[in-house]
Amino acid sequence: MKSNYLLRLESSIKRALSDIINFEVKNNIGLVTITDCELTQDLSFLTVFYTVLSEKDKKKAKEGLESSKGFIRSTLVSKVSMRKAPEIIFKYDNSYANGSRIEELLEEIKRKENK
Repeated sequence: MKSNYLLRLESSIKRALSDIINFEVKNNIGLVTITDCELTQDLSFLTVFYTVLSEKDKKKAKEGLESSKGFIRSTLVSKVSMRKAPEIIFKYDNSYANGSRIEELLEEIKRKENK
């Protein structure tokens, strides 16, 4: 179970990362949405889950985020009061695509039952 401090810090980090990535990063990443972030108990690693608008932007976003990782990390520490800068790990969030696929399958089953 995470402490309230850690949950509040993750929430602040998520808001700050959204602003940094969409307004301050100069790489042409495209529209990236931060869906969640998880900080380790010792504040040394930050896993950032993101998604993009279309599948074709996925590779461009990943490359842009990886190349801007140092800038994002240093800007994040200046915006969110943290004792140390965590190592950032970017992971693509498949949950929206998986949810959409499940929704399509359920609709297909419903159509077949109504026939």
